[in-house]
Amino acid sequence: MTNKQKYVVYGVSAVLLMLSFYFFLFKGGNNWKQQLPVMGYVQPFSFVNQDGQAVTQDFTKGKTYVANYFFATCTGICPTMNGNMKTVHEQYAADSGFVMLSHTCQPEIDSVPLLRHYADSVGANTNTWQFVTGNKLELYKMARESYHIDDPKNNVGDINDQFLHSQFIALVDGQGRLRGIYDGLKKKEVAALKEDIANLLKENENGTFGDWLFGTAKK
Repeated sequence: MTNKQKYVVYGVSAVLLMLSFYFFLFKGGNNWKQQLPVMGYVQPFSFVNQDGQAVTQDFTKGKTYVANYFFATCTGICPTMNGNMKTVHEQYAADSGFVMLSHTCQPEIDSVPLLRHYADSVGANTNTWQFVTGNKLELYKMARESYHIDDPKNNVGDINDQFLHSQFIALVDGQGRLRGIYDGLKKKEVAALKEDIANLLKENENGTFGDWLFGTAKK
């Protein structure tokens, strides 16, 4: 074999080796695509749902989920936002890896029975879409420090005098990481949310770049 032939063989072998390496890293997933940024981490929580049952991070563990804030008697932004939330709910209702959490921002009024009535009024399957209440300070702290859908600077004065009224929806992955924030009143952003949910569900199912690199991806 001549030197020229050897160089050709070596070159082809190198290309094949490189292609095999990248296939191993990215096989079965969407890792070649740009991943959503990690914007923060959701802290442990404990609230009460529309059935009077405790809801903790166990409800969302290992699942992609969205979170928002509303109050049951709202006639402003809430009907539009939760109407858009319902379209998300309907699109992913059959996916066991997805759930939703709607938090009241008016716990002093939104009792458990009122939340149950509200859930029924929007046609929610509460196995996967829960409506929660609890301590006002903890509810607002979650919005500001975990979901980043309200400016922490609004945390001034007595908690009883504060009122959180946000149209934003937070997207969280199966590892409890905040991956996106969307305006729940804008159809274009809700459409983007739906697409990003699909990508996170695939990411959770197939694993990330690091999972494949270190052999910890799901089989």
